[in-house]
Amino acid sequence: MKKFTVALAAVATAAMTTMSLAADLTVGVSWSNFQEERWKTDEAAIKKALEAAGAKYISADAQASAAKQLTDVEALIAQGADALIILAMDKDAIGPAVSKADDEGIPVVGYDRLIEDDRTFYLTFDNKGVGRIIAQTVTAVQPEGNFAIIKGDKGDPNAAFLLEGMMEVIGDDVEAGKIKIVGEAFSDGWKPDNAQKNMEQILTANDNNVDAVLAENDGMAGGVIAALAAQGMDVPVGGQDGDHAALNRVARGTQTVSVWKDSRQLGTAAAEIAVALAGGTALDAVEGAVKWSGGSKGIEMNAIFLEPTPITKDNISAVIDAGHIAKDKVCEGAMDGVSGC
Repeated sequence: MKKFTVALAAVATAAMTTMSLAADLTVGVSWSNFQEERWKTDEAAIKKALEAAGAKYISADAQASAAKQLTDVEALIAQGADALIILAMDKDAIGPAVSKADDEGIPVVGYDRLIEDDRTFYLTFDNKGVGRIIAQTVTAVQPEGNFAIIKGDKGDPNAAFLLEGMMEVIGDDVEAGKIKIVGEAFSDGWKPDNAQKNMEQILTANDNNVDAVLAENDGMAGGVIAALAAQGMDVPVGGQDGDHAALNRVARGTQTVSVWKDSRQLGTAAAEIAVALAGGTALDAVEGAVKWSGGSKGIEMNAIFLEPTPITKDNISAVIDAGHIAKDKVCEGAMDGVSGC
């Protein structure tokens, strides 16, 4: 995936052109699930941006069920949604929902997870870039040895994008034998307990001979660290999302990096794009949009990619200064030398 940066002010400017129409608009959000801490932050940003535009927010939680998400989208349409923001549970199963929306003339924003359909607008962070950052930060601390990779849900394209980014960094060292991947597993639903079980199995299979772990998000990194702690192990672990618990683990030294994707930026952009689309803006006329065809099907789509920020012990002050997390919360039990604590 080519790396792109968008100025959110440009998106906001485009949305302002439809602001006068927004008072009569309803935006429906279909969440794949609400178990991850970060989705609540995303939701708050979406609500705030829609309220500022005078638009109404409605939502549904699919509770990790691809089948329920289809009925959720139908219900949101029935409730009068003029635009949809969909965090897809399954990239393929969501297809009928997109078709239903298209039949009703309702634009769709594919939120953070790819819905590979040219009828949707793809909004996310550079997930391949996130994978690169995780691998780069962990290998800077542990450049060789036995690595484990804990992947997200098999049905989520982001799991593949993250892995691609990681392999861009460590692939040559794996081929040269400098790094050996001793375990790699998908974790259903991105759930921490599934990640913990996967890590436990990898540790058992390798007699605990694991030197570093690349986890594809912070919740799973937490499960990994719990499995490691149960064996009295402390090795570099990377994750992403900027979850509060993960940021505290970074401060404590049990997690090496959390790649922060500021959910407030993403949520704000999604709301503003949805309002613009509902007001008649064409997909390719959204300010900051680029053409992208990096999905498995090679379908050309209109997309915006935001840039993530790696958070380590050296720049934790960044999330404190941004108001993402309170100093006392992130710095509780912090080791010496943590920036901002």
